Parts: sequence; structure tokens; C-alpha cells
Amino acid sequence: MFFRHPHLRTMLGGLLSCAATLSLAACSDDEPDPVEIGPNPKLPEQSQFFVPPMHVAKVVGWKDGETPKVADGLKIQAMATGLGHPRSIYTLPNGDVLAVQSTAPEGEPVTRPKDLIVGWVQSFATGGGGGKSAPSNRITLLRDADGDGVAEISEVFLDHLNSPFGVALVGGDLYVANTDAIVRYPYREGETKITEAGTVLTELPGGPIDHHWTKSLVASEDGNTLYVGVGSNSNITENGIEAEKNRAAIWEVDRQSGRHRIFAAGLRNPNGLSIEPQTKALWTVVNERDELGPNLVPDYMTSVKDGGFYGWPYSYYGQNVDPRVMPQRPDLVAKAIVPDYALSSHVAPLGMTFYTGANLPESYRGGAFVGEHGSWNRHSFNGYKVVFVPFRDGKPGGPPQDVVTGFLDGQNQARGRPVGVGVDGKGALLIADDVGNTIWRVTAQ
Repeated sequence: MFFRHPHLRTMLGGLLSCAATLSLAACSDDEPDPVEIGPNPKLPEQSQFFVPPMHVAKVVGWKDGETPKVADGLKIQAMATGLGHPRSIYTLPNGDVLAVQSTAPEGEPVTRPKDLIVGWVQSFATGGGGGKSAPSNRITLLRDADGDGVAEISEVFLDHLNSPFGVALVGGDLYVANTDAIVRYPYREGETKITEAGTVLTELPGGPIDHHWTKSLVASEDGNTLYVGVGSNSNITENGIEAEKNRAAIWEVDRQSGRHRIFAAGLRNPNGLSIEPQTKALWTVVNERDELGPNLVPDYMTSVKDGGFYGWPYSYYGQNVDPRVMPQRPDLVAKAIVPDYALSSHVAPLGMTFYTGANLPESYRGGAFVGEHGSWNRHSFNGYKVVFVPFRDGKPGGPPQDVVTGFLDGQNQARGRPVGVGVDGKGALLIADDVGNTIWRVTAQ
């Protein structure tokens, strides 16, 4: 890749040094502001940068005996280690856990000079840690046969996939959302490997540009419909509006025929698709745009309305216009829906699950756990943890609580980074740590 070239590394190093100096001069306070979290965030003024603030947590991996920290009343252990970039988790009806492992597709074309810098920084932010990584782009089945919280069986369930992320099981049909297609496989309970070839249900927007490549997946309550998140191909349409066709959206897909339509649009990078247990509404977490300042724009979680438009790229958090996007679309801005709940800026939420289990303390029941992968484009780090948002009557009902932390060490180096979150058959919280190459399991103390 381009950042391996020694002359480019030297050039980029100088540019990054300049960028850091310029950004520091332009940004006096970079700390997350609590008023930018919750159902009614107070948003700061916009800032614009020739090169945005960038601060990357070097990945060092977990040392023997190290684990993340958990909130009072909880304990944590590794269910499985040595995986190849686990991104999401899915629990099967018999208690087996599918760990979806993936790496990004081939690099996209560079369209702006500063994309060289941003791409280089992101490669460090999303690269592997803890030594040589195991094979990826596969799904591993984990089985805890003796109930001690550690998987004794770890088998390659599906292999040679194309940057997989989302999984959904309906009856005997297992659906896997690769970056370019939803593929259906026959599933038989108890088997540790699928050998049959899959059948493409519907193609999804993939390359040659595939900027936000993770495709989250969830089935409707009745099992007739699949919802899949398709992220944008840019920050704010730098690759042209045609590159955004059918992107920055959640698709509704008929499970039998593969016919699809745009269910909701204007969602820059929707992930963590989940069905809220009380209202049965579809919810998602969304990574919002960059380069408007360290405290803009808040990433968020929201219910998703059929036919709804959520602003991207023309506005954010309702009718807050992004002046960088041309041509403007005041007609779309006027109907942009305000999200339900701000999670703070640049925390990069990539996973969400509602908790209906009985293992964790009562205070967690009915609320949502969110995996925050962590910032790279601000001076002080934000995210790098799993938070819990309590719900009341189907809506967020209180401030977020830190549940799993310690992914950054004392030197702000990344031991790991949380992505997908899930719940196992016994009600424990599971966390996919994509650079720590681990599935963590959290239970009551």
C-alpha cells in the first residue's frame, strides 16, 4: 500500500507534523463535552481544517493476564482469543456463538491530497495488534461445552468470505452480509461447519470504492424481512454523488425473493441494527461526519422511521446545514429527522444490542449496550469502551454508563478496540475486540 513507500512515509510524517501544529493552534479545547450527549445535545460552532485533527492510538494488544475493566458488580473473561479481527457476534439458538472476522476490502482510489494522510492514519487506527494476526474473512463457531465461559470448541464455520459483518438466522436459513452481497446458507443445529455453497439473496453496493464497508444485518420480528445497513462512500460526497447511489441508507430486503427498497436514508454509516424489545422498532447506531471540529458531529443512536431522511450529507442532527456540500438541498434539509440520542463526537459506534437476559443486574434489562470503537480524528481520545444506555418505554431514559473500559493503557495505546456486542444463551454480554483479536464475556460478579 502507498504508506509503505519510504519517501511517502517521510512526506506524510512531515505533513502530519504540520497538520498537528495547525490543528492544535485552531482547537483550544478538545475534551468531550457532556452537553453534547443525550436526547437534546447542545452543538458547538463548526470549525474547518485544511487537515483535520488526528491522533491515533498505537495498537499494542493484550499482555498475558490483562483484561478490560468492568463496572461494579460485573466480571470479565476471554471467551476466545487468537482470532483474526473479530467484528461482530451472533448467538445461535443452541447457544453456539458465531464470531464474524473480517478485514477491509482492497483500498479505494485516492481523490484528494489529504486523503493520503487520512488514509494512512486510519490504517494505523484499524490495523491488527498483538502480533501476527490469524486468518480472517471467515466465521468461527465457538462452543462452551462445559459452561465455564471459555469456548472449548473453536471451528471454522464458513471461510473465504468477502469482508463479512452482519449475520441473521431465520428458521433453517442463515444469512451473511458480506460487503457486496447478502448470502443465504442452509443451517442445521449443532453442526460446526457449513460445507454447502451459499446462494446470493441480493447484491449490495461494494467496490471499486467501498469506503464504509461493514454491512450490519438484522431480521424483522416476524422473520419475513431483513434490514441491512449500507454506509456512505465518503465523508461528505468527496467521491461524487453518483458514488453514493443507494448508500448512506438502511435497506429493507424481502427474505424470500431478495427484492429490496430503501427503508431510510441520510444515515452516513449505520451499524448495530437491532430490534427494540418493547416497541419492536428498528434502531441503529450511526457514525456521523468528520472534519467539522473535535466536538462535531455527535455520533448517535436512533429509532429508524420507514421513509425517513436523517440529513447526510446536507445537514446533521436535524437542520444543521453542512456548508461544504454542493449543491445544497434545502428541500431535503427541511425534512431531516433529528436523531433520538447523541453518543458524543467521533466515538465510532459500530455495535449495539438490547439486553433482555437475566444474568446481568436488573438495572441493565431493557436498555442498550453500545460498542464504541474509538476516535482517531481528535487530539484527546473519545470512545474506546462499551457503554450502556438505559431505556424507558422504548426510548433512552438516562445518561450513558461506562460498562467496559481499559481498552487504552496508561500511555493511551490500544490494547484492543470494541466493535460488535451481543448476548449469549446464558445472558452474558459478549464483545468483539477487533484488534485485541478476542471475544470478551461479561457476567454478574
